[in-house]
Amino acid sequence: MFTQFTTWDIVRNLLEGGKWTLALSLIAFVLGGAAGLLVLMARISKARWLQTGAKAYIEVFQGTPLLMQLFIVFFGLSLVGVDVSPWLAAALGLTLFTSAYLAEIWRGCVESIPKGQWEASASLAMNPLEQMRYVILPQALRIAVAPTVGFSVQVVKGTAVASIIGFAELTKTGSMLANATFKPFMVFGFVALAYFCLCYPLSLYAKSLERKFHVAR
Repeated sequence: MFTQFTTWDIVRNLLEGGKWTLALSLIAFVLGGAAGLLVLMARISKARWLQTGAKAYIEVFQGTPLLMQLFIVFFGLSLVGVDVSPWLAAALGLTLFTSAYLAEIWRGCVESIPKGQWEASASLAMNPLEQMRYVILPQALRIAVAPTVGFSVQVVKGTAVASIIGFAELTKTGSMLANATFKPFMVFGFVALAYFCLCYPLSLYAKSLERKFHVAR
C-alpha cells in the first residue's frame, strides 16, 4: 500500500526536519563558541604546553573531514561502551568542529590588535587576564563579529553531514521523502531552498556588520 504525499505533506515534513537543523546549528554555535574561547585562551597563553595542546586540537579538527569526526564520535564512543544517540553525537561532533574554527578566527582577531595596546595595559599593572578582559577583547570583538557571523553559515551547512549517522535533520528528512515519493528533484529543490533561506540572511548580516565596523577590505 502506497502513501500519497501532497506537496504540503512534503513541505510540512521538511519544516520539521528544518527545525532540528536550526536547533543543532544553535547548539553547535553556542557550545562551540564557549569551547572555542577556552581554546583561544590556551592558544595565546604563555604556557608552552597549553599553546601546543591548543594548536594540536585546532589542527586535528581543521585537518580532518567533519564526516570522519562525526563517525569517530558516534562509533568510537560506542566501542568504549558509551551509548550515544545520533542527536548527541551530532551535537558533540559539531561543537568540537566549531570550537576549533572559532578559536582560530578569534586568535587572528586578537593578534591583529597592535602590540602597543598590550604594552600600554601592562604599564597600568594589569595582569594578562585583565589585559584581555578590559583592553584586548573589547577591541578584538569589534573585528571578530563579522567573520564569526559569516562562519555560522558554515555551521548551518555542516549540519547536513549529520544525516550520515542517522540524525533526521533537513537533509536526512529530504532523503527519506525522496525515497518515499519518488520525486527527488522536487524534494531536494525544497531542501536547497530551505538551506538558502537559513544561510542567505546570515550572509547578508555578516556583510552589513563588515560595513558597520569598517573592516571590509
